[in-house]
Amino acid sequence: MTYVVTESCIRCKYTDCVDVCPVDCFREGPNFLVIDPDECIDCTLCVAECPVEAIYAEDDVPTDQQPFIALNAELAKTWKPIVQRKDPLPDAEEWAARKGKLPELDR
Repeated sequence: MTYVVTESCIRCKYTDCVDVCPVDCFREGPNFLVIDPDECIDCTLCVAECPVEAIYAEDDVPTDQQPFIALNAELAKTWKPIVQRKDPLPDAEEWAARKGKLPELDR
């Protein structure tokens, strides 16, 4: 089992999760983070660190967020690792509680 970053991260990109990851499994895109399922060791440390509750165990991903399982695996193959915390996107607070953000994802 791996962990998955879901829609809540889009246009926020808080990186608190990156600081606690012992294996550097996060990958960074323009306005979203993903977890590389081949690198994740299922340690659960990132889940509690995410201020927008965007990270789930693969088996617990809500039904409406299931496409993010494949999306994390796909994007992790091309996006570069992120290993240090960065500031969130400038308008992260504005986007944090919004739903239906998948069209906003920049690849």
